[in-house]
Amino acid sequence: VLHDHMPAACVGDAAFAYVNAFKAHAAVGFFRGADLPDPAKLLEGDGKAMRHVKLVPGKSVNDAALRALIAAAYADMRKRLGTK
Repeated sequence: VLHDHMPAACVGDAAFAYVNAFKAHAAVGFFRGADLPDPAKLLEGDGKAMRHVKLVPGKSVNDAALRALIAAAYADMRKRLGTK
């Protein structure tokens, strides 16, 4: 679905992650990213809730850590919604 004009991943109708493309990078963002565990320190941003991982061409990213963030964001939204 589109949420705030960006493709978003949802649990039911509740968006938990998004992707966005820019000239120099892409971003995988999390609407409640400030609440996510981030031991690999991938998340950027200093807003009240949202955080993102910047993906830059030619620069590697810790795939396992990014997958863990996505899984944690999904689980967090399910918990917030009270779904199993």
